[in-house]
Amino acid sequence: MARNKRKKTKFEKIMSILTVFTVAIVFVSFLFFKAQLASVNIEVEKLKKDVAKQEKVNESLTMKQNELISLENMQLVAAEEGLEYNNSNVIVIQK
Repeated sequence: MARNKRKKTKFEKIMSILTVFTVAIVFVSFLFFKAQLASVNIEVEKLKKDVAKQEKVNESLTMKQNELISLENMQLVAAEEGLEYNNSNVIVIQK
C-alpha cells in the first residue's frame, strides 16, 4: 500500500510559518512582560522599605519635637536664661 504524499499548497506553507512565528512571538512577549513585572515588584519593595525607614525617622523627629516643646524643658531653658515662670502672666488663646 503506497501512500500518496500530498504537497502543501503555498497558502498552507504561509499559514504554518505564521502560526509558528505567532507562537514564538507570544512566548517571547510573555517572558518579557514577566521579567518586567518582576523588576517592577523589586522596585516597589525597595520603595516600601524606604518609606518605612522614613516613617521611623519622622516618628523619631516628632518625639524629639515633643520633648523640646514640653513644659519642663521650657522651664529649664527659662531658668538657665535667668527667667522665671509666673502662672498669672500666662494667657491662653483659643480659636
